[in-house]
Amino acid sequence: MTAPSGRHPCALGACGFPSDVPGPAGGYGRKILAVAETQQLGNQPQRTCIGCRKKGTRSELLRLVAGAGGSTAVVVDERRRMAGRGAWLHPSEKCLALAVKRRAFGRALNGAAGTDDVERRILAGTLQTPPVAAATTVQPESGSEN
Repeated sequence: MTAPSGRHPCALGACGFPSDVPGPAGGYGRKILAVAETQQLGNQPQRTCIGCRKKGTRSELLRLVAGAGGSTAVVVDERRRMAGRGAWLHPSEKCLALAVKRRAFGRALNGAAGTDDVERRILAGTLQTPPVAAATTVQPESGSEN
């Protein structure tokens, strides 16, 4: 539809049609497609934490799987290669507490409930202090002495 002036009536108003771009049939009104802004993370796979429900990259999250042999234990998959359905969790006490409160382990891993291994792994990770770099002496390369 065009106005008597030959232009689209809203002139890039709320409808999203440009007023001065002719469409394929010679008329006006070719739709503008707006692209939503996305966070640029490269081609890294996105996973959702079962505790806080926020997305993160695989490298930020722990992969959890149900124990083998019909066990109800939840096991941390350090290499992210174990067979079976996996769930992802941020390695923080806060996300662990939220996941336990929401009973997310049982839903995500089909009835698995024993979180002792996960709690041990997360608590061990939070109690560790970052290693202090040892003081190193710099030796000149051979032949560079004057």
